[in-house]
Amino acid sequence: MTTATFSSSAVYLLPPPRLDRRHNTTLLRTKVNYFSSLVLLPPPVSFRRRSILSPFPTCSSLKDKVGQFEKTWRNLSSLNYWVVKDYYRLVKSVNLLEPRFQKLSDEHLRAKTLEFRQRLNQGATLADIQAEAFAVVREAARRKLGMRHFDVQIIGGAVLHDGAIAEMKTGEGKTLVSTLAVYLNALSGEGVHVVTVNDYLAQRDAEWMGRVHRFLGLSVGLIQRGMTPEERRSNYGCDITYTNNSELGFDYLRDNLSGSSEQLVMRWPKPFHFAVVDEVDSVLIDEGRNPLLISGEATKDAARYPVGARVAELLIRGLHYKVELKDNSVELTEEGIVLAEMALETDDLWDESDPWARFVLNALKAKEFYRRDVQYIVRNGKALIINELTGRVEEKRRWSEGIHQAVEAKEGLKIQADSVVVAQITYQSLFKLYPKLSGMTGTAKTEEKEFLKMFQMPVIEVPTNMPNIRRDFPIQAFATARGKWEYVRAEIEYMFKLGRPVLVGTTSVENSEYLSALLRERNIPHNVLNARPKYAAREAEIVAQAGRKYAITISTNMAGRGTDIILGGNPKMLAKVIVEDALLPTLTQNASDVEIDSGATSEKVLSKVKVGPSSLGFLAKTAVMSKYVCKAEGKKWAYDEARNMISRSIEMNQSAELTELQKLVDEQTEMYPLGPSIALSYLSVLKDCELHCSKEGLEVKRLGGLHVIGTSLHESRRIDNQLRGRAGRQGDPGSTRFMVSLQDEMFQKFNFDTEWAVKLISRITNDEDIPIEGRSIVKQLLSLQVNAEKYFFNVRKSLVEFDEVLEVQRRHVYDLRQLILTGDSDSCSEHIFQYIQAVVDEVIFKNVDPATHPSCWSLGKLLQEFKGISGDVLHVCTLSIGISLGSFLGISEEQMLQALAQVNHLSSVNIDRLHLPDLPRPPNSFRGIRMKSVSLKCWLTICSNDSVKDGKFRSTANILCKYLGDFLIASYLNAIQESGYDGVYVKEIERTVLLKTLDCFWRDHLVNMNRLSSAVNVRSFGHRNPLEEYKIDGCRFFISMLSATRRVTVESLLRYWSSPMESQELYI
Repeated sequence: MTTATFSSSAVYLLPPPRLDRRHNTTLLRTKVNYFSSLVLLPPPVSFRRRSILSPFPTCSSLKDKVGQFEKTWRNLSSLNYWVVKDYYRLVKSVNLLEPRFQKLSDEHLRAKTLEFRQRLNQGATLADIQAEAFAVVREAARRKLGMRHFDVQIIGGAVLHDGAIAEMKTGEGKTLVSTLAVYLNALSGEGVHVVTVNDYLAQRDAEWMGRVHRFLGLSVGLIQRGMTPEERRSNYGCDITYTNNSELGFDYLRDNLSGSSEQLVMRWPKPFHFAVVDEVDSVLIDEGRNPLLISGEATKDAARYPVGARVAELLIRGLHYKVELKDNSVELTEEGIVLAEMALETDDLWDESDPWARFVLNALKAKEFYRRDVQYIVRNGKALIINELTGRVEEKRRWSEGIHQAVEAKEGLKIQADSVVVAQITYQSLFKLYPKLSGMTGTAKTEEKEFLKMFQMPVIEVPTNMPNIRRDFPIQAFATARGKWEYVRAEIEYMFKLGRPVLVGTTSVENSEYLSALLRERNIPHNVLNARPKYAAREAEIVAQAGRKYAITISTNMAGRGTDIILGGNPKMLAKVIVEDALLPTLTQNASDVEIDSGATSEKVLSKVKVGPSSLGFLAKTAVMSKYVCKAEGKKWAYDEARNMISRSIEMNQSAELTELQKLVDEQTEMYPLGPSIALSYLSVLKDCELHCSKEGLEVKRLGGLHVIGTSLHESRRIDNQLRGRAGRQGDPGSTRFMVSLQDEMFQKFNFDTEWAVKLISRITNDEDIPIEGRSIVKQLLSLQVNAEKYFFNVRKSLVEFDEVLEVQRRHVYDLRQLILTGDSDSCSEHIFQYIQAVVDEVIFKNVDPATHPSCWSLGKLLQEFKGISGDVLHVCTLSIGISLGSFLGISEEQMLQALAQVNHLSSVNIDRLHLPDLPRPPNSFRGIRMKSVSLKCWLTICSNDSVKDGKFRSTANILCKYLGDFLIASYLNAIQESGYDGVYVKEIERTVLLKTLDCFWRDHLVNMNRLSSAVNVRSFGHRNPLEEYKIDGCRFFISMLSATRRVTVESLLRYWSSPMESQELYI
């Protein structure tokens, strides 16, 4: 048997298996001489154990020393080494304070929070109290969690506080590290967000780490899916709020769609202060390609999608359409266009009156790029998206632009209504709203340049507390997928015979189930973890057992993040399973609604946990109590309700000490204290599980630890490193092996030239199922992977650059909405006055040239358009203030010209009582300080309008703007007064019209901008920069949108107040 020894453990490797068919070994041996850097492994069919000892131990030792020297030199020459070394000064300060804080009582330790806040109010900075705050958190964690921050974790906390990314390997305690920076920055009282990748981790961290913060006197909130606005508002108001990235983003978008200030849930006007993003590379990079969207229903075109799907079935790839896998695009050929038009009986697929092109192209995309059990699964008559990063089903998410409807049509499902975007934001733009942002992850160094360029966040590698002794074996490359899967199956079988746990990473549901079928043929017990409900329902249990002896786990990316795989098993999860198995039969008669896999599973070969007599007694007592509780209430819980009740009871031990739980049981004896009894039973069983897992963990370590097998290279080295990081946590032994095929999706998707590798394999051997490994092949494959990384970096970079244009516009609109929502009662009126003046200015300067004499102006057209905007409100105004209709509404072009001619000779004017000679004087509506201020602001806005060119008669045009603007504002105020409504109702009407009009035009603007982003790419063929074109046209669209918003708002309000009883509804 081939062994490789390092530290005190032995890692068993897969020996070269014997051939089961004849090969020309002489020819092979000759050919290998030409490729000395490659290692040839024959196909795995049968194994013969052999002991191979190294004939050159001295050379091996020298090689290790040289490698160690190179590693030391790299450390000394890297900037990261010196940055970390500088952080040790802080560590020294914290360590010196530790003995003093250990002597403090709980009350005195908790009082430190109030002391720190007082010092900050007196002018101290966070840097002044950092060492003391870190020492306080370390002591609080030791008392409440039984966990003391290591020195390297203090460094990690300092990195987070400095607004950088802390790269910490799997199992190094990132969750505990976050408490340091979170506590320190929460002292300001402005709110700190801890952002995770899902609800489970947010809840776990809020309950687990929240014990430390609550002990120190800080409030801790939690945002979860399904919470009411009141619950969200309360939790966002806490000192520290735990949430996941999608909930945070959607809360921000929903707040900017709300119709009143009472509907806001975040901390406005400053909702963002400081955030710690867990798995920051997943949130900002992996999910950075998919913006957050809130959609509403659009046109009802459901009937067209099934027709498009049938047409797509007629079209042949390569003949009727071309496919670009890299960016998921299709293009119809001339033959395809002709055939589609014949099938649809239309003359033009792109006819605006009868558009079919979008439906046909979407149907082709659904046919080529969206595969069942890869991109989505079908459950209960719905197509549910599988997150390509996590492998989990996302029930609330839908593809936009008609793609989801096309997939539903392909599968013959019910077509849901088309959607239109009403709000959107990318994660990059969302997290740039934080004045201070930090993150932590196990894999970020390969993307450091992107983090620096887009977020100005450096990546600091935090040293591990224990040396990493994991062994990463060279990549094995296969010409065919068949050979790869056979080798994967053989390596799993070999490791299973040794007893080593194995985690196999696959890229899709389809691949995981294919490998599962291969293992079933060999009767190898294993667990499968993918998006299918029968597997996903047991996710926590499967991950908990993945490090146990004989455990074989085949997983998509679901097992990649959030939960450590502990050698010997996770005692907490095992204890929970034991408690559930003992109590669920007494609490519920219903089985789980989710189908559970009944095939070969690892439980058949895993050792059983020996539950002690004390634990059995607790469980029996609790089971009897649960029977009485069910009998007293006259019903039994549903299966999911019972599991949730058990989970809540188990979580009691996180917020209560053992003595407190026992006290609760004693005090509630007559009331059947089921919750505390379950918590006590769990704690007792947990001790038995910890003992069992500890012993089994030592056995697994002696065997070599967890072995990880990657079955494909991902589109980023970082994701591969995430899978490797599942092995070798906290100094444990472990090993990894990646096996790739040249038929893998990544190579096909990017049209990478792999012909050279096929030729290389054929020169070595005639058998395409034999792998090769070595520096040359690894170097070539990794270069292809780097090319894929560069492509997706450019995709994200382009998305961010385009979104930066929209971000400026988004901030303007959202800031305006918040001013309208949260402003006082007079702010809406001031916005209305500004809108009226702006509309008047636009009408005037559209018909006026300040560089020419008023006789050259289009005064007749100007008056006609002005009266068209004013509508009946001028009638109401002139009648109520005693001005005859003919005196203003009958003003002729000649009268206006004569008045302007006189104005041109005036040396000064009175802004408060401005009027044109021989024309009706506007009513004096600008009485009082506030209205005089409004009048002055309007005049200053007119004079400072840079969009209008200067000229000899600019002052005359300005006076005309002020005159007509004052007249229309006075008419508006008079119409409100004549309506008889009170001020509260008037302000509500004004706010409603302002918001609804703005939202309507913003929604249309988003649609136009999305269409523009697709259209400008075509302009690159004309040697024009798409981004610059997008900026220019986007700016033009935005200016037009704001102008239309102002005009429709003014027209709607003037029309409403001129006849409020007849206006049944406002403009929406």
